[in-house]
Amino acid sequence: MTALVRRAYGASPWHLLLMVGVLALVAYAGTRLLHGGDPWGIAVWFVGAALLHDLVLVPAYTLVGRALRLVGRGHLVLVPAVASGLLLLVYLPLILGPSHTYVAKTGLTGEPFAARWLLVSAALFAASAAVGAVRHRRARRDRAA
Repeated sequence: MTALVRRAYGASPWHLLLMVGVLALVAYAGTRLLHGGDPWGIAVWFVGAALLHDLVLVPAYTLVGRALRLVGRGHLVLVPAVASGLLLLVYLPLILGPSHTYVAKTGLTGEPFAARWLLVSAALFAASAAVGAVRHRRARRDRAA
């Protein structure tokens, strides 16, 4: 049976099961999203996000990654910088201050978003610095041996 599924589908049955589950989750989320509001606004947001990602963000972080590779151990800075930047991009409206619609629909003030983003960013960079320190210490110890 597994060989038949693998031959027909091209991957294991577990992969097929996972893909069906993911598609079911996406379909559920899509119906919940479209049920509550403005389908044209959502479509414009998705197209805009895809264009922003493909035309602005991919070239930007590709250039930053290449520049950091030229410097040396830039990958230790790249991971927390990209993660922090993506969090900023996603939560920027709430970091700057939530809209009246957000407050009305959720009942939340949105106050802690800026502080939490800063704390998460600081933790990401601190973890990166710790990894860099451990790698530096190991490299020094290996050179001495």
